[in-house]
Order: sequence, then C-alpha cells, then structure tokens
Amino acid sequence: MPHQPSPARAVRPGLISATLALALTLAAPALTPARAEEVLPSINLQLTPWTVIAQEKGFFKDAFDKIGTTKVNLIASGAADLLGAEAAAVNGGAIAIAQRMIYPATVHRANGLDGVIIWASEPSNRYRAPILARADNDKINSVADLDGKKFGSSRISCYWSSPFEVTTKAGLPFDSREKPGRIRYTSIDNAAVAISSVLSGATDATTAHLAAGAFAGAWLSGRLKVVGRSPDDGVYVNNAGRVTYFARRDFVNKYPQVVKAFLAARERSREWTSDHVDEAAEIVADKTRVPLEVAKFQITHAGEWEFMAGEPNAERARNAIKTFQAWYVENGDDILAERGLTSAQIDAFIDGRFFVGGQYSIYN
Repeated sequence: MPHQPSPARAVRPGLISATLALALTLAAPALTPARAEEVLPSINLQLTPWTVIAQEKGFFKDAFDKIGTTKVNLIASGAADLLGAEAAAVNGGAIAIAQRMIYPATVHRANGLDGVIIWASEPSNRYRAPILARADNDKINSVADLDGKKFGSSRISCYWSSPFEVTTKAGLPFDSREKPGRIRYTSIDNAAVAISSVLSGATDATTAHLAAGAFAGAWLSGRLKVVGRSPDDGVYVNNAGRVTYFARRDFVNKYPQVVKAFLAARERSREWTSDHVDEAAEIVADKTRVPLEVAKFQITHAGEWEFMAGEPNAERARNAIKTFQAWYVENGDDILAERGLTSAQIDAFIDGRFFVGGQYSIYN
C-alpha cells in the first residue's frame, strides 16, 4: 500500500513538481522509439543447388540489398561432406542459416544447440529417403532380407530416422547403445564412405536422399537399387522427414529482417526454378561442379528437398516434432529418450515470427 503523508506534514507543491519531473525523467527511456535493427554487411550461407540459383539470378541481391546486406558468401561443405557439419558451422558462426531435416535439427537442439527453426517444409514423401542395396546383390531384395545384415548410415539424419521406422515396423530393429537388434547398425556420417561401404560389400544396405550430390551419381549409374521405402501414412513422411532451416537464436533475434530476406529469396528461387528447369540445371551444374544430368536430377526427382514448398502454420510444425519425438522415444530412440525436448521447448524451437501471422513472415 502506498505511503500516505500525515496531516501534520503536508507535502509542498514545489516538492510535488520536482518529484513528478524526476519520475518523467526516469521513465523517458521507455518512451523512446525502439532501436533500429542492426545492419549485417555480409552473410555466409551454404552452397546448395537453390542458393547458387539465388546468387546467379540476383534473387539474393534483390532481397538483401534492401536491408544493407550487400555481400553473400556461399560456403561449400568441402571434401569431408560430413552430415551434421552445418549444425556445428551455425553454432560456431561460420554460416548464418543452415538446412537440415526436422528430425536431426531437433536432435541438435536436444544436444544443446541454442537455435530456432525459421522455416519448415510441407510433409515429405516415400521417395525422399529409401533403403538402398547394391544393385547386383541378389541376397538383399527387401527389408525382410536385412535380418542379421549390416546397415551403415548417418545416425543423426533422415538416413537413420526413415529406415528406423521401416525396419522397426518390420520387426527388425537396429542395434542401439543399450541392446543389440536384428540389424547390425553402424553410424557413418560421410556420404561417400556410406556409398563405398555398400558398393564394396562392407555393409549390406544404407539410406540416402537420392537427389543428394554424393548419391545421385551412384544411383544414376545403376549401381544401387531400392529395397524399402517409408510408408505414406508413417511418422517419417508426415512428420520427421520435413525440411527445416534453422539459425542461432541470438542471430535471429538480432537480424530478423535478414532472416526474412533469406526466406523471400528462397521462395523466389523455388518458383523460378519450377518454371526454368533446364536453365536452373545449367546453373547448378556449373556452380556446384556436377554433371548436367545430375544437376537436373537434383531438381526434378520426386525425392528432392531443395525446392519443397513451406509449411506456413507454426502450430502444425510444432505438432510434427511432438508427434515424431513421441513415436521415436516409444520405439527406442536412445538420444531423444535421454534428452528429448519438452512441449514448451518445442513451441519455442519453432519461431512463430516467420510463420503465418508472424511479424517477419513471408506468408502474410
């Protein structure tokens, strides 16, 4: 309760004026306009099929110049091509915004990356992450044939989350840290090594995005065959196989207009590529140094992910994470079982400012 002056000690009018003036002075900072967003002179992004198109066609320039970001550096993954390296690059500041599927992005968050998802895709499809075996391996023709066999793929990726669902539902679980399964599982984070391992017979099967650079050539050469796919009504296709873009929370909070410009350039690139496939393929072939056939395959294959449409609704994106996390934990995902995200953490992980109704949404 406020202190009341006693009748015997009335407050003088001059003191009231002085007190009011002091209060207004102290409150002044809160009344001043919010500080303008800081300008980011240059930005480092991943070198991918769509980003080289955005760079070559001037879509990045159009979007970024308006907010003072005048230099866009596209960073190649390098010869190592390690899945998950982009998360480390974001965390260390080497790149500003990175692409990963929603399952591995969630695991990175669970492992301590203080990032947020600023874009999520529509649901996936059965073609995005098939189970592959060597084409001339007559002993492996279906998922059932993997019983007791060796499987090598990247653990924190679609290359685990997709086949994990398929093999689990077939009653052939992978090995885990806690117990052996029916399929001998080895984590291999290098795509070229995973391919070589299958082709050499060191492992019997793997999973990959066929439109990924390292796998596209092997697939188009006819050396691999599909022996299993994610079910259309499954947890991977509808939830865990979505694409995301994520960035560090502090970067997003500091440069939300930069993030919006990035997303606007991506959407424009996606639309242009759909209408100019041949020209787009020539750009991708030149800038990413792959054969033209591979570049066109990366754009047109049903399992491609670079040019997917977005999921505009933040709540649906959040529900996708909650749904797949619950399913994987229930079925033996040792990482998410140990340090899965709470419902509140998932809600905060999807940054609603960039989805429908958000302050920086490209969908509004």
